[in-house]
Amino acid sequence: MELIPAIDIRDGRCVRLLRGEFDRVTRYDVDAAELAARYRDMGARWLHVVDLDGAEQGRPVNLPTIERIRAIGGLRVQLGGGIRGERELEQALELADRAVIGSLAVTAPEQTEAWLRTLGPERLTLALDVRLDADGTPRLTTHGWTRATALALDEAIERYSAAGLRHVLCTDVARDGALEGPNVELYRRCAERFPAVAFQASGGVRDARDLEALAAAGAAAAISGKALLEGRITTEELEPFLPGA
Repeated sequence: MELIPAIDIRDGRCVRLLRGEFDRVTRYDVDAAELAARYRDMGARWLHVVDLDGAEQGRPVNLPTIERIRAIGGLRVQLGGGIRGERELEQALELADRAVIGSLAVTAPEQTEAWLRTLGPERLTLALDVRLDADGTPRLTTHGWTRATALALDEAIERYSAAGLRHVLCTDVARDGALEGPNVELYRRCAERFPAVAFQASGGVRDARDLEALAAAGAAAAISGKALLEGRITTEELEPFLPGA
């Protein structure tokens, strides 16, 4: 399993949200490009970048900051936030190796399928982010996690698998930014049911034991933001999960 560090950007600054809530934000006094270079030097191969202003406003906002991150070199970038149509997707793919499609994967499935077929599965990651309902079924959320839907995670993956889906970023929203541990069972079940899909587990990573548990569950990658920013995992503990270490 590969660790993919996350950098969330709001107003040009590095931040983390608690459970995706924009009014529960922690700001970090670190430059985004400098942080990206630090992760690269640790051995990271990929970086997950989220334009939070873009997610909130429905259009890319922090492109200059993302351009500076890209300019440091040595990292492949997965970029999400504010991709609501063809123009925004083109902007994202000019800067990033993979673009993250979130809300449109729920609200515009035909368009999303067409992009998967024309661009190929390596250029897109579908962010299928969930909240568990009363029965424990993971239901997708949209629009920066602010809107709940009735669509189950399995239903969406089954549909897009026919179009060649390869990369799924799945966040249990209730765990994100909370440092309460990831939903390991969710990713284990996904990996067992859909072995052809590379699942990126996101939300709740606290320490090296969580990374080991996600690897054992079959996750292809783990996304971590807050635990890395706050130095909760040592460099030595991270090495098994960083290809360039």
